[in-house]
Amino acid sequence: MKGGGGGRLAQQAAAPLRLESRRFRLLSIVVGCFVFCLVFLLSSRPDATAFDTVSVSPRASFAGARRPAAVKTLRTGVSAGFGGDFHVDIRHQEQGESRGQLRQSVEQSAGDKTDTEWVRDTVIVEERSEAAEPEDAERDRDANVAAASNSDDQAAPGAENKAVHDVASTTTAQPAAETTATTPRRPEEKARAAGGQIQSKLQEEQPARQQQEERHEPARSVGGDHQQQQPRPPLCDFSDFRSDICDLAGDVRLDANASAFVVVDPSATGDANQSHKIRPYPRKGDETCMSRITELTVRSAAGTAAAPPRCTAEHAAPAVAFSIGGYTGNIFHDFSDVLVPLYNTAHRYGGDVHLVMANVASWWLVKYDRLLRSLSRHPPLDLAAAAAAGEVHCFRNATVSLRAHKELIIERDRSADGLATPDFTRFVRRALSLPRDAPTRLVVPGTGSSKRPRLLVISRHRTRLLLNLAAVVRAAEEAGFEAVVNESDVGNDFSEVGKLINSCDAMVGVHGAGLTNMVFLPPGGVLVQIVPWGGLQWMARADYGDPAEAMGLRYVQYEVGVGESTLKDKFPPGHQIFTNPTGLHKKGFAFIRHTLMDGQDITVDVGRFREVLLQVRNSLAQ
Repeated sequence: MKGGGGGRLAQQAAAPLRLESRRFRLLSIVVGCFVFCLVFLLSSRPDATAFDTVSVSPRASFAGARRPAAVKTLRTGVSAGFGGDFHVDIRHQEQGESRGQLRQSVEQSAGDKTDTEWVRDTVIVEERSEAAEPEDAERDRDANVAAASNSDDQAAPGAENKAVHDVASTTTAQPAAETTATTPRRPEEKARAAGGQIQSKLQEEQPARQQQEERHEPARSVGGDHQQQQPRPPLCDFSDFRSDICDLAGDVRLDANASAFVVVDPSATGDANQSHKIRPYPRKGDETCMSRITELTVRSAAGTAAAPPRCTAEHAAPAVAFSIGGYTGNIFHDFSDVLVPLYNTAHRYGGDVHLVMANVASWWLVKYDRLLRSLSRHPPLDLAAAAAAGEVHCFRNATVSLRAHKELIIERDRSADGLATPDFTRFVRRALSLPRDAPTRLVVPGTGSSKRPRLLVISRHRTRLLLNLAAVVRAAEEAGFEAVVNESDVGNDFSEVGKLINSCDAMVGVHGAGLTNMVFLPPGGVLVQIVPWGGLQWMARADYGDPAEAMGLRYVQYEVGVGESTLKDKFPPGHQIFTNPTGLHKKGFAFIRHTLMDGQDITVDVGRFREVLLQVRNSLAQ
């Protein structure tokens, strides 16, 4: 009995212990499940791990997890190869430095572009902050934070543009289902998307980009390491029918030994070099003439590929380079080919210009010294002499060759400085101190007396001779003129010839270089040109008739007949030279010059010519 009672007491004491053991196991299971769930929830958020709790409180970490995401909406152009919107979720700057570094590299690449326009083919058109769904925000953050960190790793110094390219590549490489499954659009965006009216800023900029390309402005390269360099303007203009012109600016060096003008441009690349050959004389197309002209090289020295010539003399004043070879020595070509174009080219500098001359003849410089000194206060620079001395002259500006228009004419609408032919003749009168700028007043007011106008007769002594010169002088005196005879010659003193002709009111001569002396006549004077037989009216008009009128003179053209020409003694009657002389012009200028110009002398019909002289006298009286 006793033993049985003790066993029951032991069983009654052990029952509560078993109950407490079952409760402990149940509590352990519950606690374990709670801990497991808590660990699972915490481990499912990458920005709320146990490591964050070391420096950030649980409340702050939880608030950061719910912070609205910054959303970038990217749109692609046609050139990208696909269309549609791509949303990139980039963390706020306080969550890391990757977004700040990426934005800095993109802004450096885009230059003056705004935050909403980073590249051309992939353009960020919107930056907004929305309360994203927790699951979507956390899922997208994993992929896009990795993309941003990859860009930061590749944005090394000197590779800012490449970082932009990497961002675009990383974003567009994602499947469409992943890139478009981000935060929903705002209502107004959905309405625009539904209507198909959304246009990217790239499309809005297209007209501006086209205008930029038409102006040849450098365009930014997309994802490239450098920008396209703007093409350099050409050094020379070859469009003019009389001369090729090179206008040079910057570091211009005249290497006299190489007969070369070198424009040094260290900022240009080596492939931007230019090189041209120029003969600085305005008879372009005349091979005979241009073969006598020294050829100059005009080139650019870009980069550091070839060391430019070192300066031996530096000049603040610009340079004008030209040749006095060719046909110079003939007064017509002296003026038409050199002096008139030189005035048109160098007048703008007001005398502060260096005249660089090729094919120099000392007698030519002496003859036209007063005109050259009026154009430049610096001594002429002889290219050949500078080459012999090994000189390199450096300028800030230089013009190679001369701006020539028509024979002895400066056309105001073509002149860079608005000059015209009367400006040149005025310049000549001032340079030579010629006093008269108007013809003689034939009637003296208040006295009733009259003066005889002076008529200069140009006498040639080699070709196209005026055989009855004495008869012409008598006819002029009978018409009321004071006749003066002058034999124009290259050796005549230039200033003295100028004073003689300036003292006259009218000038008569057979077609030829002597008529160039009309530049000394006072404005309002008269030029009478005797045109030889042979259909030469067009040449006479172009060489002297049009220039005379451009100078402000009155022009009269006297055309000789067959009976006034010595050609009647050289060719039989009925020859083509009498019946159709212009048909012979197809044989070329050499035939015209030899046969029709230098091959005849003239005996004018004095009776017919007297009528012309009376007409000139009356025009001067008016």
